[in-house]
Amino acid sequence: MLNTKIKSQIDKIWDSLWSGGIANPLTCMEQISYFIFMRRISEQDEQARQKAEFSGEDHQSVFQGHDDCRWDHFRHLEGDEMLKHVRDVVFIWLKDELGQGDNLFARSMKDASFQIGKGSLMVEMVNTIDAIYNEIEKEVERGQQFQDVQGDMYEHFLGEIASAGKNGQFRTPRHIIQMMTAVADPKLGESICDPACGTGGFLIAAYEHILSAHTSDENCTTDRNGFRRGTIGDKLTDERQWEVLKDHTIFGYDFDSTMIRIGAMNLMLHGLDNPNIDRKDTLSKNYSEASRYDVVLANPPFKGSIDKGDINENLKLSTTKTELLFVNQMINIMKNMKDGANYVKATIMLLK
Repeated sequence: MLNTKIKSQIDKIWDSLWSGGIANPLTCMEQISYFIFMRRISEQDEQARQKAEFSGEDHQSVFQGHDDCRWDHFRHLEGDEMLKHVRDVVFIWLKDELGQGDNLFARSMKDASFQIGKGSLMVEMVNTIDAIYNEIEKEVERGQQFQDVQGDMYEHFLGEIASAGKNGQFRTPRHIIQMMTAVADPKLGESICDPACGTGGFLIAAYEHILSAHTSDENCTTDRNGFRRGTIGDKLTDERQWEVLKDHTIFGYDFDSTMIRIGAMNLMLHGLDNPNIDRKDTLSKNYSEASRYDVVLANPPFKGSIDKGDINENLKLSTTKTELLFVNQMINIMKNMKDGANYVKATIMLLK
């Protein structure tokens, strides 16, 4: 659980963005994600360098030839100078060069735009992000897991995205997500999909549900919603189990590039460094996946319609309403449904 100082700093960032002229919550969240990613990738590269130095191995820095893109390089610059450097150098590097690599968040930034327009806002964003991570480090010293606090921090940011958006997009409350995940009870070795993943809440809940099942009781707590929580996974003693969990368990799709960026960052901050989520409209003809998943967890958009000529040919319902087509598709992509098994694990939440 976050302390009051972290919550206060998060609220401060939201207030600064709104007063700086960025009123759309999704746009705000996207800009926040850029800053978190810039800081995070710098920290990870430094940790990798130290680890390589200790082991005597070579370190291939992601910043090779671009040391001026490191967080520590620009964080002390003056307002307008910092703004110009991040906008014209760092952000372009993230999009055009780092985006060609394996990092999902960087790859998703092809159509991203940097909308911080004031040097003073730029400085405040950087300083506040630093202050938040300083508080996170203090929480770690008090015994909390870094990943847990970092994930909770991002979830608190996402809490501002509470109202419905275009085509019925909105963020499902965490306790509802946890309840649905508990009912579906996904297991290690099963493939789990959200065909309209948005910010990734269901995928994170499924990942943490499996982790909790493989964490010893002494390393688990009960969260504020009454659910068991343990993210250490100390019972996963084989590296192959971790590989299955991190690389072959969680899958998500969304048609909105902004949601893909936000969802990717959310998953990364919860421990899934390179999550399997992709920008695809699972109702359209461009979606070709079928019968891949053991568990489907989703609360897809229950509003709007799709052009009849663009509807996926595997969807047999004679309607253009997305709320019905999503249910049709969710049934289609479950392995057990095609195989005719009697037991199908799926949870569908219908909001009226």
